[in-house]
Amino acid sequence: MQQVNAGIIGLGTVGSGVFNALQLNGGLLSSRIGIRVAVKKIAVRSLAACASKISRTLLVEDWRSVVDDPDIHIVAELVGGATVARDIVLAALKRGKSVVTANKALISAHGEELFAAASRHGANFYYEASVCGGIPIIKSLREGFVGNRIVALYGIVNGTCNYILTRMKLERAAFADVLADAQRLGYAETPPDLDIDGHDAAHKIGILASLAHGFWVNPKSIYMEGIRDITALDIQFAEKLGYTIKLLAIVKKTAGPATKQSPRARGSDCPRGIQVSVYPTAIPSSHVLASVNDAFNAVFVRGDIVGDSLFYGRGAGKSPTASAVLSDLADAALDLKFGNKHRVPPFVPHECAGAVLPMEQIVSAYFVRLNVVDRPGTLAKIAAIFGGLNIGISSVIQPEGHEGRSVPLIFMLHYAANGAVMAALKKISRLPVVKGRPMMIRVENFE
Repeated sequence: MQQVNAGIIGLGTVGSGVFNALQLNGGLLSSRIGIRVAVKKIAVRSLAACASKISRTLLVEDWRSVVDDPDIHIVAELVGGATVARDIVLAALKRGKSVVTANKALISAHGEELFAAASRHGANFYYEASVCGGIPIIKSLREGFVGNRIVALYGIVNGTCNYILTRMKLERAAFADVLADAQRLGYAETPPDLDIDGHDAAHKIGILASLAHGFWVNPKSIYMEGIRDITALDIQFAEKLGYTIKLLAIVKKTAGPATKQSPRARGSDCPRGIQVSVYPTAIPSSHVLASVNDAFNAVFVRGDIVGDSLFYGRGAGKSPTASAVLSDLADAALDLKFGNKHRVPPFVPHECAGAVLPMEQIVSAYFVRLNVVDRPGTLAKIAAIFGGLNIGISSVIQPEGHEGRSVPLIFMLHYAANGAVMAALKKISRLPVVKGRPMMIRVENFE
């Protein structure tokens, strides 16, 4: 049986998971692809500090000795970060080696450069594990849906945020309390900013958006909000209105300005651009994504031919990520065996690709919570401001029996441009009867 040699750089959670998975299922992998994938070297930061029971004959400290070894055909970059990892990947690609990575931050920051380097040097670059762990969403977008225009893609792609929001809904718990539990259980880092402020989800959705629409999406063009300001009260009122709040990563074609009745413009097959964003979203509780709970991930894809598809599973962790890396190792080994240097290209411009639109132009419906003094005329003043900016109100929840006191006032708004709604809320926040900052959560009805 033919053998290809792999070098692993990084022996942390993912690196050790990949090595252990190969030890467990390497024979199965070989029997399925007809090639033995053997680990020849593993680069670690410090041999003295390495507590692994892996044979010391495999371990080295200098990652260059892995990349430069002519007997190593595949380099698995599993160190994380976007600095040293970039150097590793570029060095390996320059030598024409196949590269496998699980590094979403690296691809988000330097993807355009790395894919260009792979093309220039005739090398293959694999990154299935960079988005949603063990869920095969990269290969599905590149290959499974190659004959589809991707109309929309919605992802619950950060397990930490999904775990927090799930517990807040089920237990009526406060954000800070659940976050503390998530950190204690290892679901959230300390500090947790990368997850709860939306950065991790933005890294992932940028990669998926680039694949779906054929041009590299600059991370700076992705609109991002996290879940820090979501309260148990927001979740409670959303539930009363038939909605569940999720941190949703969205990629969606936009055809033109909306009316109060519909988020879509008519009469054009070519979009003005695409929406690429991450923010807390109220979604119908009847939708399949609303039932994705705890630390699980899911990606809902709508293609113009295939229709709606759902990908669900564990989006992070040692074993799910290792599973995705093994898939890429198998693909890399097969491509080496048959001399294939030309997989489906990651970024092929489409005839109507457009560009990423600024958030002010994005249209959606809205959930708005205000804290107001309950006195006659309050609702009328607020409604007048919305009406003055051509923003329609679909429903209002106003608790009774608290005249003169500060109470929550909930609005569901019709479809409107984000810029108009933000302008309205800025005016509303200046009213003497409004206390504190208005809370706005966008609504997605998957229309």
